[in-house]
Formats: sequence, C-alpha cells, structure tokens
Amino acid sequence: MTVGYILGYDPDTLREIVDPEQCAERLDEIGEQRSLPALLERVWLLKVLGRLDEALVLAEQAVRVARMGGTRKDLLRARVLHATILQNRGAFAAAIQELTTCAEEAEGQNWPLLAAFAYQHRGKVSYDAEDFVTARTDFKRALFLRQEGGAPEDQLESTLLAVDAAERRSRSSIAS
Repeated sequence: MTVGYILGYDPDTLREIVDPEQCAERLDEIGEQRSLPALLERVWLLKVLGRLDEALVLAEQAVRVARMGGTRKDLLRARVLHATILQNRGAFAAAIQELTTCAEEAEGQNWPLLAAFAYQHRGKVSYDAEDFVTARTDFKRALFLRQEGGAPEDQLESTLLAVDAAERRSRSSIAS
C-alpha cells in the first residue's frame, strides 16, 4: 500500500524517506474514504507528513474498524500502525507493549511476515529510546522471520540497514 512512496530509509533515524508533496497529493486523493485499507493508508501518510495528532485519531478509528469487520491479520496490522504513531509521539512504553502483543500473536498464528513487521517496528521503538542492544535483537528476529517467510528484497534490505544501524550505535555508545 505505501511501499511506492518510500524512497529509502534515513540511516541514522531509520525513518522512511518520502516525497512530502507526493504523500500530500495521495492523502487528498483518498479523501474521507472509510474502508480499512484507505484508513490505514491515511494514517501512514499522516504519520510520514508529521501530522501525528490527526494520525493518532485515525489510527484508533482504524483499529476499531478492523476489530469490527476485519480479519485477525487486519487487526494486527492496524495495531502495529497505531503503535508506530505512539512511538513517533514519544510514548515508547505503550508502543513496545502493543508491538510485543502483536508480535507474539502473529508468531502464535504462524504468520512470520506479520510477526517480522511487529518486531521490526518494536526494534525501531527501542532504537528511538536509545536501547540499541534490544533494537538489534528485534531487528535480527525480524530478519530471520522475513527470510523464513520469503519477504521481498526491499524488506530484507530495510531490516539489514536497521541491524547495521543498531550495531553501529551500540558500538559507539559503548565506546563513549
């Protein structure tokens, strides 16, 4: 859904690099559509545009819509996205709790790619909180699950970038 808008990842922050104009145009195109895919895409676009208050309200709505009419996978995706908004707002503990629950449920259901998605984002939360050792552990778990699940090359590359960044940061924090 949003992969086409990602131009790359910042090697220091691990955040998506996007073209803000393209994202704003897409947000306008979607308008007020209420389908779950449209809601999730709007949340992501608002997040990458830095409009976190709006993103949080829509993320909560997306979780409710997924709970009422989506599949369990839909609900997990919506909850992971909601947790990324919490992360960007600095609510690291809440984001980690949500992502941990999502990762465990996805692994329990044998959905490796969805579990990897949750671990990758939990690693990003730890990375933002400057817990680089924990971040590295989550990124490596995500990499394993993505390899096991046959993830596309761009997902494997983004995870490898995250592992490298966490290793680099963890070495530099030990050296200081």
